[in-house]
Amino acid sequence: MRVVIVGAGAMGSLFGFLFYKAGKDVWLLDNHPGLTRHIQKNGLRVEGISGNHNVPIPITTNVDDIEWSDLIIIFVKAYDTPQAILDAKPLVGQDSVVITFQNGIGNADAIVKTVGKQKTIAGTTAHGATVLGPGHIRHAGTGETVIGELNGKRTGRLERIRAFFESAEITVNITHDVSSLLWSKLLINVGINPLTGITGLPNGALLDFKETREIMHGAVNEARGVVSCKGIQLMYEDPLQKVDSVCQATCGNISSMLQDLRNRKKTEIDFINGVIVREGDKAGIETPINQVLTHLIHLCENL
Repeated sequence: MRVVIVGAGAMGSLFGFLFYKAGKDVWLLDNHPGLTRHIQKNGLRVEGISGNHNVPIPITTNVDDIEWSDLIIIFVKAYDTPQAILDAKPLVGQDSVVITFQNGIGNADAIVKTVGKQKTIAGTTAHGATVLGPGHIRHAGTGETVIGELNGKRTGRLERIRAFFESAEITVNITHDVSSLLWSKLLINVGINPLTGITGLPNGALLDFKETREIMHGAVNEARGVVSCKGIQLMYEDPLQKVDSVCQATCGNISSMLQDLRNRKKTEIDFINGVIVREGDKAGIETPINQVLTHLIHLCENL
């Protein structure tokens, strides 16, 4: 099976490394020529819980170099998804599958518009990675990876993909309710990402201060109200307990939003807290904490 990972950021590079280390046929596809040339020349450096490695993983900006793919994994920022799937479309063959493991809501819909629902799978992963420099990442944490068909069916290809991932030591579970999976992850990101971005704190430190803990819980409670109104069943009973446990489990992690702000990049706030604000407006539910967090992150982007 040939796997192509679109986006050589922290998570894309991490999964590329894990597949490469396991001897898989893997390519990175990225639209940044400077980063691509750096990895081509120097290899991909990985440190952290996987140990210290430097691997000559194949990477390109040109889909023609890759020619074909069985599995395409999208790891770009949510706002880049429409263009990323268009760029990767020449690699989508008759039996190819595209998976999104991205943050936020709307990525699967963007992929479906280009390649169709039949070729699209959605998922989440709790692995954590941090970019330390060009072509240099830290594997900061491991966690559950979950995949599912958009129609909720348990298919043979899900089983094959799970087996492929697990042969690269990536533990995978299968869900019959992708909507619940994605919204359940969103509620965690709603609480953690903007506050770490604004304060500069690692995930676990949000629990150390009464102020950040209360704001985090307030944002999650607002999101829970929106999700309840939409009739979506979460994958856990108590969202506040869940977000606290994720903070503890990833205590040393630097969130993707904080990484983006430190690197002076656009964040995914509009696909995380911004989703709660927009869906709340549609349902007539006030979401003032999420609105303020969204405004503050946009302010941080422009400072």
